[in-house]
Amino acid sequence: MATLGRAIYTVGFWIRETGQAIDRLGCRLQGNYYFQEQLSRHRTLMNIYDKAPVVHKDAFVAPSASIIGDVQVGRGSSVWYGCVLRGDVNSISVGSGTNIQDNSLVHVAKSNLSGKVLPTIIGDNVTVEKKKLKWAGHSAVLHGCTVEDEAFVGMGATLLDGVVVEKHAMVAAGALVRQNTKIPSGEIWGGNPAKFLRKLTEEEIAFIPQSATNYSNLAQVHAAENAKPFDEIEFEKVLRKKFAKRDEEYDSMLGVVRETPPELILPDNVLPDKAPKAPQK
Repeated sequence: MATLGRAIYTVGFWIRETGQAIDRLGCRLQGNYYFQEQLSRHRTLMNIYDKAPVVHKDAFVAPSASIIGDVQVGRGSSVWYGCVLRGDVNSISVGSGTNIQDNSLVHVAKSNLSGKVLPTIIGDNVTVEKKKLKWAGHSAVLHGCTVEDEAFVGMGATLLDGVVVEKHAMVAAGALVRQNTKIPSGEIWGGNPAKFLRKLTEEEIAFIPQSATNYSNLAQVHAAENAKPFDEIEFEKVLRKKFAKRDEEYDSMLGVVRETPPELILPDNVLPDKAPKAPQK
């Protein structure tokens, strides 16, 4: 039945393709009413002046993100949906294994009042395997600052020009870190303006690299999904509808046992809590 369904789907796909080709031909024959395809002006990677982004082949950049100008993104890093990394008047460097999460903004300053050049630097030679990570939470703003290895920037935090967040330091969610502030290793700062709150516990420091593996695996899942062709996406919609689970009580009344097809199962290391339990003997 699956083979027949696939064959019917393929025939339908090619009928639609043929119809669209005939429609385009007819539009061209009509002269001024020729077919025009709408083009989105959004570009995930965009040059500015003579600078072009350099993104490692193993990094994940979401399709709605924008990486512009003199920006480098290292191996295993991920730039999530809605992010903007704009390296126009200076450079941005993102190390390996780094997460720039949804709707975050990373920008630079050409120089400050004293003439100091202010690029934005997030990590250097960082890898997930060595359990090092810089983390920028959702909707964070990083401007002309430096975030060292294994540092944490919380959701909605703002780091202004000249800020340095040292290794194993944490900026709390919603914090505003003023210009030229240095946050020492092992401390958490928060508030507006940000100030020292307390020392980080060992568990909190260990949390940062632990999150690296989860986000690295999750980025791979998103990258694979975004790379799927249209026909595969549509076919999976059919599969999901066919194998949609109903209420367990409803299924038991019908004597139905529903199994998720292998194509729709996420890897265990992405959602470890969802891994199927081994049957007890």
